Amino acid sequence: MAVHRYRVSCAWTGSTGAGYEAYGRTHEVKMAGSGEQLAVSADPAFLGDPARVNPEVLLVAAAASCQLLSFLAVAARSRVDVVSYEDDAEASMPEDDRPVRITEIVLRPRITVRAPATERRARHLVEVAHRECYIAHSLNSKISVVPEITIMAGPAPS
Repeated sequence: MAVHRYRVSCAWTGSTGAGYEAYGRTHEVKMAGSGEQLAVSADPAFLGDPARVNPEVLLVAAAASCQLLSFLAVAARSRVDVVSYEDDAEASMPEDDRPVRITEIVLRPRITVRAPATERRARHLVEVAHRECYIAHSLNSKISVVPEITIMAGPAPS
């Protein structure tokens, strides 16, 4: 059985010698294979740079991206023509619920599929995709998917 491995490298330099308030949170995350690099910081609530992405946002992005890719896969296997998928995802991390963690992620995909697919069929495929999403299965947070489905009339362009 195959084991898939995903590697990243994180690097930070600086000094924490002056205490919690004084050190920089900016660091680099490099993805193995692609060589892509992200400039990352802490959430501004934890003294991070607001101009940089933070780990909490990356977690939400991973959940939203996985749902999108899972949906496209199940739709394609079902011969449902998806013409657009946009999601405005959001996570909640209440500070008074210990240990502090992301407790909920809400995905709000706006999906347009081409007829003859129905809204009922598209909603079913959203549910199937959620059950197949690797990231959703990897997280302890509650993940809700609240889709908005639009049916586009007419045949696929030739």
